[in-house]
Amino acid sequence: MIHPCPDRQLRKSCLKKKRRAVLGVDLAGVPHRPTGICLLEDGCARTTLLYEDREILDYARESKPVLIAIDAPLNLPPGRRSMSDRNGSHYRPCDLELRRRKIPFFPITLGPMRKLTERGIRLKRRLEAEGFRVVEIYPGGAQDAWTIPRAKRNKEGLRRCLSRRGIKGLTRSASDHELDAATGALVGWLYLLGKAEVLGDFQSGAIILPVGER
Repeated sequence: MIHPCPDRQLRKSCLKKKRRAVLGVDLAGVPHRPTGICLLEDGCARTTLLYEDREILDYARESKPVLIAIDAPLNLPPGRRSMSDRNGSHYRPCDLELRRRKIPFFPITLGPMRKLTERGIRLKRRLEAEGFRVVEIYPGGAQDAWTIPRAKRNKEGLRRCLSRRGIKGLTRSASDHELDAATGALVGWLYLLGKAEVLGDFQSGAIILPVGER
């Protein structure tokens, strides 16, 4: 099921605040690989690479974003109690919607996606325990919806396209992880403005995508 607008209460609360920063996180499956970070505030992006969960948590505490948009599965598929549980589905309703739209993605229960899913769920719980609002985004899906390049295919093309969409401060040296984090931060901001849709639901798994530009 597709829900066409964000949480109105969240939107109202966030837009009232003087400082409206969104944190995009292109999460790596394991801490020794780089996680892309983008803090988007008033259209200006500040990007970096982090590694350990504690670094990401510290960054969130310091930057105090109104929303954190994470590129990682944040829910297990229906019927599964853990990643090692063989029961239940390989797909969440939001994953099936991606497949229906012919947006390529990796099943979250297979290969390296297993570790990413476990880490994403763990990080979400820790962030929410500290009062942060966390949503799942998929930069590749957003880039496909906007018909702009994915980072691994054309990093410079993606940087230029994001700049044309109003993100300032993205440098040529920004890594593909940072550009995906910037994509996620922009999607998070559009979510707050009511210009994004929710694929699936927040109980079984939801992915935020931009609307009206496919």
